[in-house]
Amino acid sequence: MNRRIPPPTQFLNRELGILAFNRRVLAQAADDSVPLLERLRFITIVSSNLDEFFEIRVAGLKEQIKLGLPEPGPDGRGPSEVFDEVAREAHALVAEQYQLLNQVVLPALAQDGVVFPRREEWTAAQRQWIRDYYFRELLPVLTPIGLDPAHPFPRVFNKSLNFAVELEGRDAFGRSSRAAIVQAPRSLPRVIRLPKAIAGAAEYAFVFLSSIMHAHVGELFAGMNVLGSYQFRVTRNSDLFVDEEEIKNLHTALQGELLHRHFGDAVRLEVADNCSPRMVEFLLQQFGLQEVDLYRVEGPVNLYRMREVPEQVDRPQLKYPPFQPGLPSALDKGELFDVLKKQDVLLHHPFQSFLPVIDFIRTTANDPNVIAIKQTVYRTGTDSELMEILVEAARKGKEVTVVVELMARFDEEANLNWAARLEEVGAHVVYGVVAHKTHAKMALVVRREEGADGNRLLRRYVHLSTGNYHPRTARLYTDFGLLTANEELCADVNEVFKQLTGLGRASKMKHLWQSPFTLHKRIVDAIRNEAKEASEGRPARIIAKMNALLEPQIIEELYAASRAGVKIDLVVRSVCALKPGIEGLSENIRVRSVVGRFLEHSRIFYFQNAGAEDVYLASADWMDRNFFRRIELCFPVLDPALKRRVLREGLQPYLDDNCQAWEMGPDGTYEQLKPRRGRRRSAQEELLFTLATPS
Repeated sequence: MNRRIPPPTQFLNRELGILAFNRRVLAQAADDSVPLLERLRFITIVSSNLDEFFEIRVAGLKEQIKLGLPEPGPDGRGPSEVFDEVAREAHALVAEQYQLLNQVVLPALAQDGVVFPRREEWTAAQRQWIRDYYFRELLPVLTPIGLDPAHPFPRVFNKSLNFAVELEGRDAFGRSSRAAIVQAPRSLPRVIRLPKAIAGAAEYAFVFLSSIMHAHVGELFAGMNVLGSYQFRVTRNSDLFVDEEEIKNLHTALQGELLHRHFGDAVRLEVADNCSPRMVEFLLQQFGLQEVDLYRVEGPVNLYRMREVPEQVDRPQLKYPPFQPGLPSALDKGELFDVLKKQDVLLHHPFQSFLPVIDFIRTTANDPNVIAIKQTVYRTGTDSELMEILVEAARKGKEVTVVVELMARFDEEANLNWAARLEEVGAHVVYGVVAHKTHAKMALVVRREEGADGNRLLRRYVHLSTGNYHPRTARLYTDFGLLTANEELCADVNEVFKQLTGLGRASKMKHLWQSPFTLHKRIVDAIRNEAKEASEGRPARIIAKMNALLEPQIIEELYAASRAGVKIDLVVRSVCALKPGIEGLSENIRVRSVVGRFLEHSRIFYFQNAGAEDVYLASADWMDRNFFRRIELCFPVLDPALKRRVLREGLQPYLDDNCQAWEMGPDGTYEQLKPRRGRRRSAQEELLFTLATPS
């Protein structure tokens, strides 16, 4: 298939789009209708997002510039131009983030009895407690490194908290080093709650580990004069490189590469705003960075560590109201397998519980009729009940096959550990396909049952999802999951597992669209079909919800469909390279992003298709990597009632949202919608009200 590519003027930049998304996240922290501790949490989320942005996207730009690769991206910008614009936007975003923290959120929290006293505000009792804490918990594990010919600048761990100390005088050996580096122990919390007895008028008082270090850093350098102590943090290139043409064992190669992740090339230096010019220049030189890579901040250099605070504050009125996820009424009709023989079950997380998925997998260990389980693993976390169940099932003699994606970014180490545990108990562990990440979310259970004729037969059951097998994120991310015994869908899923674990050509499947083989073509064909319907005067409609839209040909096809008269609504949470609302190009396309309490993660594709109203759920966004460099699944919702549910719950509320939705303009800027007349509409709040119950 020939891939038509739109001209650069019809594209928005990916990196700038990611920063624009983080501005929308930061806007949640500025929204006074959001509970205060949740506003603090949104500030920490922006910090976490920016860490990954620098570790991967900015690191990639720097690598291209270093190698002299002038090749422009789809938007026509070269790496140097993009880097310059990214630096300007990132500096402005970080400045707004700290301004919001210091001038809005922290003062508001103080009024509600949650304070972060500065060193000059500590009472005598607080000073004594902090001093005791320093000598008891901190001093025994600190290792100051004085810089001299025998002690060169140490290797600084990626994103670790460090202190650069300026000194004057001579030590016991007569050395007169003027600087030292102290790394804060990673095992200690960065925010410490003071005992209530010394918290003063506030109910909750917290001090930063960095403040404790600053107050007592002189204890590390007896007899010397400390001229200054400055916290700093360096962000490094964390993209793993494994030469897939050279490796013989991906498991071994990845283990070796993980050791180097923490010490990749530096890409960003964060320092406290009081850091002296001499020390700043010294640190930039040590890390091979320029002034543009320097981020001076007023406060902790790692705001993400403040995410611990809401968990320690028992103030329900300062947090989102808790809720109890609901269950589909279909599950009230009997045992899960008996229900699935009669009908499919659709789960909408986090509004509906993830427990049925856990129960589905748990049967592999406890049901004597279950003989085999096959499952993909992309992200599960270090402490996963689902993975423990698979280990137990293998230990009990079930045939357990797990396709573990070792290259799941930032989850590689956890996945390596789970793979080792599974292999120890006899599970079949497969690492997918080299050069193609296994991003599909699927599980297949094989059960021996009695047929209508009284004979024993094998029946298959499948779970397919838009999200990961991760119980914690299932309470934070919006996703759809489908449980089914449909024989044709089960046969398709079994075929995908055969591809992943064995060898052979891809077979034709009845229902599933799969990357890298058919998904891109099927999406293109579906868009073209809507364009054909519109051009012939019939109703045509596309609604698509996803995390990102970047693939050039898909964008061109959407432009062509718009020109043909197709009404297109795109709900794209993060970065969208398509420009909506341009006369003669995209006037029939509307793009919106919804940012709220939960991370919008589901991928839903609706095509009117001459009244058939096809509805698909998918693991894939519309990006090059998802179409051509990953194993992804897009699966239809076949049951008419469930199809209506997806439209009613997964799409329409997001098109009606006038509170947490942001509309994109033709130039790529976003404007948050505000209720004008009529009632306030929030998709996530409405779904909580209809599908979940307060707890």
